[in-house]
Amino acid sequence: MKKQLKSFGYAFRGIWSAIEEEGHLRFHLIAAVYAIALGFYFNLSAVKWAVLIILIGLVFSSELINTAFERVCDLTKTDFDPRIKFIKDISAAAVLILSICAIAVAFLFFFDLNKIKALFLSLLNNPILLILLIISIIISVVFIWAGPTGKNKDKKSA
Repeated sequence: MKKQLKSFGYAFRGIWSAIEEEGHLRFHLIAAVYAIALGFYFNLSAVKWAVLIILIGLVFSSELINTAFERVCDLTKTDFDPRIKFIKDISAAAVLILSICAIAVAFLFFFDLNKIKALFLSLLNNPILLILLIISIIISVVFIWAGPTGKNKDKKSA
């Protein structure tokens, strides 16, 4: 039991390390937060919630796997190698394809002109909510760009 608990600790440390160092993962995290907020606003069905949660998990997981591949590649070669570039490009492409699919699903779930109009009108009629949204967007951009510790490690790119 102790070994399993340690494994969870290592996994959570891995997630936190990736959030600290990977801007793309922070972007996906913020996108997930806004998608979940929209899910509550749009009152998604249980099936749509399940699809949304699965997609968020898949996008996060693919980004983590991509990061691991990139780090392993960086360990194997310090100078440019077209084979390493190919591996990194293919790995990044997998994340991109899954992200595009997630965006398409989000479009299907949230593209309701009447609800979108009502949301914008409620924001315009309630300045406090509008200010909170603007503040959340600013915080999100800073979080994505600077990361939680404000430090991004320089990485060698193939």
